[in-house]
Amino acid sequence: MARVILHIDMDAFFAAVEQREHPELKGKPVIIGADPKEGKGRGVVSTCSYEARPFGVHSAMPISEAYRKCPHGIYLPPNGKLYRQVSENIFDIYNRYTDAVEPLSIDEAFLDVTGSTRLFGEGRQIAEQIKDAIVREHRLTASVGVACNKYLAKIASDLDKPDGLVEVAPDAIDAFLSDLHISRLWGAGKQTQKIFQHMGIKTIGQLARYPLPTLTHKFGKLGQHFYNLAHGIDEREVSTLANVKSVSNEHTFGQDTNVIATIENTLFHLAGKVGYRLRKKGLAGKTIHLKLRYDNFNTITRNKTLPKTTDNTQIIYDTVKWLFEQNYQSGRKVRLLGVGVSGFEQKGGKQKTIFDMIDEKNDRLNQIEDLLVDRYGDNIISRAENLNRKRNK
Repeated sequence: MARVILHIDMDAFFAAVEQREHPELKGKPVIIGADPKEGKGRGVVSTCSYEARPFGVHSAMPISEAYRKCPHGIYLPPNGKLYRQVSENIFDIYNRYTDAVEPLSIDEAFLDVTGSTRLFGEGRQIAEQIKDAIVREHRLTASVGVACNKYLAKIASDLDKPDGLVEVAPDAIDAFLSDLHISRLWGAGKQTQKIFQHMGIKTIGQLARYPLPTLTHKFGKLGQHFYNLAHGIDEREVSTLANVKSVSNEHTFGQDTNVIATIENTLFHLAGKVGYRLRKKGLAGKTIHLKLRYDNFNTITRNKTLPKTTDNTQIIYDTVKWLFEQNYQSGRKVRLLGVGVSGFEQKGGKQKTIFDMIDEKNDRLNQIEDLLVDRYGDNIISRAENLNRKRNK
């Protein structure tokens, strides 16, 4: 029996939520991200409404470039707490149809509904029911791809946005892929696409005509990967355990800075955000990551693996601060900082050692902070050491 996989992608999620909350924004170019400061702002676009896209604005674009393309746009800062709550409500809808839900981001997920078809109907019917529930309960739209594997479902969901529903029948895979541009292949970056073009390959259908030995000779191990995708083969399962590879947060400074107190304060703030998100997801990680971008856009990433997993804000901060001290080129101005954690294990089931008791005080403090943030927002509480850093800036 063929699997039935859905890929659900909310349409312009952050901007759509803002338009729902503020009806006067309907039909207008809404751009979520950093303050553009009349074209001199820093940071990037988180997302934008479909009304902004004809002007050339898109996600991850520098906010200054977005302002040059669309100076009359409505620029709003992200409302993370609101978006998280709406996302949780939408994921509750997914869980009515299956417990095999793999979140890819706050607004995107794979669902395996193979075992749900007897109760709710075929894949397309389930997709329609989910889409209808999202519109009815949350006044938002989603685009859905229905297929026998994740790769095909992901492509399908992107072909008819917004508010689309595209199904790939198991006996129509070759026809579905045939005319799609080679850029649709997972893992085919710009350099790989240039190689394909030199081979006269512009579509997935053209790639599918190449035998496996030719592709493995040309691309090594990736040859098998490209061969499989060209024929619509993807054996990966929807996984609820491996759904999150890392948790991270970044901050772009309004002005480049080499003030150590400011940098440390920012690292502490980012560590707090990452720790909070880990605890909300019930995750703990072993590897702590630092991202450091200088004023000339030169970027370095460093990491340190700990003896045991953690979700503790203080431990994350202490580790990332050490990474910064070991790698920072003294006196250079910093444009961006990022803090992340990976190497996850689900919390619980670990035998406590005597060393774990050292962390219990911080764990209780984390729990209190989390309760306050949940109720009153991100800025309701700050540790005394953080206040001291602010005074010393």
